[in-house]
Amino acid sequence: MSILCGIPLLECVYCIGCARWAWKRCLYSAGHDSEMWGVATAEEFEPVPRLCRYILAVYEDDLRCPLWEPPGGYGINPDWLVCKRTYDDTHRRAPPYLLYLDHDHADIVLAIRGLNLANQKDYAVLLDNKLGQRKFEGGYVHNGLLKAAEIVLIAESDTLKKLLEDYPRYTLTFTGHSLGSGVAALMAIVVVQNRDKLGNIDRKRVRCYAIAPARCMSLNLAVKYADVINSVVLQDDFLPRTATPLEDVFKSVFCLPCLLCFKCITDTFTSDERKIKDPRRLYAPGRLYHIVERKPFRCGRFPPVVKTAVPVDGRFEHVVLSCNATSDHAIIWIEREAKRALDLMLEKDPIMEIPAKQKMERQQTLAKEHGEEYAAALQRAVTLAVPHAVLPSKYGTFQDSEDGEGSSGESSMKHTRWDELIERLFDKDESGYMVLKKSDSTD
Repeated sequence: MSILCGIPLLECVYCIGCARWAWKRCLYSAGHDSEMWGVATAEEFEPVPRLCRYILAVYEDDLRCPLWEPPGGYGINPDWLVCKRTYDDTHRRAPPYLLYLDHDHADIVLAIRGLNLANQKDYAVLLDNKLGQRKFEGGYVHNGLLKAAEIVLIAESDTLKKLLEDYPRYTLTFTGHSLGSGVAALMAIVVVQNRDKLGNIDRKRVRCYAIAPARCMSLNLAVKYADVINSVVLQDDFLPRTATPLEDVFKSVFCLPCLLCFKCITDTFTSDERKIKDPRRLYAPGRLYHIVERKPFRCGRFPPVVKTAVPVDGRFEHVVLSCNATSDHAIIWIEREAKRALDLMLEKDPIMEIPAKQKMERQQTLAKEHGEEYAAALQRAVTLAVPHAVLPSKYGTFQDSEDGEGSSGESSMKHTRWDELIERLFDKDESGYMVLKKSDSTD
């Protein structure tokens, strides 16, 4: 009896619990996130490597004399470049970007670069946010990223409208990496809700590819716009999995492994139900594409496989303890592995060689499958009682009804109109020109 009394039972329980947690976390790999997802096809994944190269091209000062090119080049014809903006052009309130007219793929592309660690203004964009600060379209979004999206969109709206009118069969694609991915995703939402400002562009012509996406919108918005926004994640990338506010992530950039371990511990003891019920919790947007190329307890990279889904629960909720968590965030690696994955898809299924009619039928079948998966995700969000989640109207999309019909949840949501964006960000000077408000201008 005295021996039993001398055993520290409480300490033993703690040790066993910590050992069990550590064992589970060590066994958890990125492949668990998407193991139940379907496999992406070459048709739907084809734009990703090309758009990654366009984002990389933003880093070049002169595309006619590039200082560095990925294997195969950027794939950009300098004569088709509409404009290329720097920090000075955006008043340092948004990342640099380029607008490109891609005639080869019938696409108008606006590509935004990622975070510049040497630029303090990029940190200002990240720090301009508090959970619950910005309500938007019936949910919550990152305040600083939305401001940057509005500034870019207002600056280029006339150019985009003219291009869309001149090329009525072209799609409009927003794409970005890391910080730029959040800006691009929120730009896509603003455009969808203000299509009349771009010549009443059809919703189906608008799309977004967020590369290594930042968690920038609440769950109801992330699912609601899954027919427009696509997010691409490489293996263990930390950013789409880190629910910590972006400003805290980059404040801790010099001790990021410590932060990831801490978040890993706290997420373990937070139930999935509690996460879903939090309306202010931000998520990676839209449909997810997960490039899986490593397996647990195995060395080296394997032939990459791309999984895709529109998940509601289990949406990259767990940080992966991996030495590749930060390297998988690099746009160079994402472009390289996305290209490898696409090449493997084309080897197995050479879509370029099939007749045009059969190719069109396959694209229609793919669109139907995506539509069914999208509808199922919306239903799942309502079933799980995700805050502000509603089912679409009979017209097939949220708030597309002209006579106000649809769910009661939809009718209570207020769209952010174009004029409101301008009033919030700009003032008129004595000459009548629009200038940034003092609170949004550079120092």
